[in-house]
Amino acid sequence: MALRRAVEQTIHPDLLEYAQKRGASVQNRIADGITAFAGSMPFVYLHIAWFAAWLVFQPFHDSFPFGLLTMMVSLEAIFLSTFVMISQNRADERRQVIADHQWEQTEQEWKENDELLSLSRQVLELTRELHALTSQVHAAVSAR
Repeated sequence: MALRRAVEQTIHPDLLEYAQKRGASVQNRIADGITAFAGSMPFVYLHIAWFAAWLVFQPFHDSFPFGLLTMMVSLEAIFLSTFVMISQNRADERRQVIADHQWEQTEQEWKENDELLSLSRQVLELTRELHALTSQVHAAVSAR
């Protein structure tokens, strides 16, 4: 429980928008649900119970008692690997959303920095002009 609290973070608004777009598709919601279940401990417990039941109830008079089990596990592995790839693609898309947002922020910062630099140059030029005028006034006052 303490670990879960340490992992919680503020969700980025762009990620919320991405999640809403992704949630609009039934296929995405199904894939996300399967991926979430397949990556959980209840999934492991279900498989432990399934394999134990298979071993207990499998008739041992079959010449190849584990052929069907092997085929079922192989098919499941194929589908689960597909869902893992879907999950990885989703994670890549989330990272891309964040990267795009950070790039937009960087471009905005560059623009603001250019504006600040331009203003700084104007202030420097005005300061030089003010210094020149002050020097002229000082020279005129000193000459009297």
